[in-house]
Amino acid sequence: MLRFLARRIRYSLLVLAGVITVVFFLFNVLPGDPARLTMGQRSDLASVENARREMNLDKPLATRYFLYLNDISPIGYHKRDSIDKAKYGYATLLPLGSHALGLKAPYLGRSYNTKREVNAVLTEALPGTIILALAAMAIATVGGILLGILAALKKDTWMDTASIAASVAGVSMPSFFAGLVIAYFFGYILHSYTGLNMTGSLWDYDAITGRHLALQNLVLPAIALGIRPLAIITQLTRSALLDVLSQDYIRTAYAKGLSTTKVVFRHALPNALNPVVTAISGWLAELLAGSFFVEYIFGWKGVGKITVDALDKFDFPLVMGSVLLTAFIFIIVNLITDMLYGWLDPRVRLQ
Repeated sequence: MLRFLARRIRYSLLVLAGVITVVFFLFNVLPGDPARLTMGQRSDLASVENARREMNLDKPLATRYFLYLNDISPIGYHKRDSIDKAKYGYATLLPLGSHALGLKAPYLGRSYNTKREVNAVLTEALPGTIILALAAMAIATVGGILLGILAALKKDTWMDTASIAASVAGVSMPSFFAGLVIAYFFGYILHSYTGLNMTGSLWDYDAITGRHLALQNLVLPAIALGIRPLAIITQLTRSALLDVLSQDYIRTAYAKGLSTTKVVFRHALPNALNPVVTAISGWLAELLAGSFFVEYIFGWKGVGKITVDALDKFDFPLVMGSVLLTAFIFIIVNLITDMLYGWLDPRVRLQ
């Protein structure tokens, strides 16, 4: 198991290194002067040149690439002075004269518009995305597995046909379209009955009561975000369960007099979960990485919304940080999924 895990970690690091390289070179060949964007269009030439030197834009592209790797790496090579200490907040591992190898948090730069550190902006937005993604996946997982079981047990009946039709419709409906329809219908037309708003985030602010939790704002974006994964999980559960229910050991379990509930949930369902786990992990990684359009439609403060806003304002450091965070989340979730495979199915470990 340890060898299996070590191999997966090695592959994950290679993928992350490739993403970092592509992101850096992609955003460094885009038109526009980052120094001018940082200082503003009315800044004088001397101020812009000083900004270019501070951002290392006066150095060759290869040098800037290695400096960027040094910034985002958890172990970096820095000067032992107050400026670098304030910038990186590193803990010295190995003194090297006037420089040192230090342990630090990845430094993703500063936003061109707000001048805040990208780390702080993403850290502030990430909890909203995590809560929204987990709520959407809870709806999709519970609803999808239950509908899939119902469709498999009621094969070739109207329940099976209805679940298949609903899942096909759900897969065919993009999340941004579902978000627009749900927001308009339940948040505007039926607002007086549902009490739900078209837009809103996890926390609301009121002039009288101040900051308060607004869980009702989570309902509509979670449903809109969970429709597509729910449809896919339903189809996968139905297909996998039908295959398992035709096996000899299931017929033996029925012959022993076990109830349908025990046969399905104790014997059949655990052996049909591998493709379902794959779907759940893939969708969870995607939703955690930032549900861009759904967050933007519902005004939900998360990584997706701030990334769309940053793209609109050409805030390259914030966009680059969001992309790297997205890649890191995908890699971590896929690594956890591989570990779950090894736990659920020993044949994966042996191979």
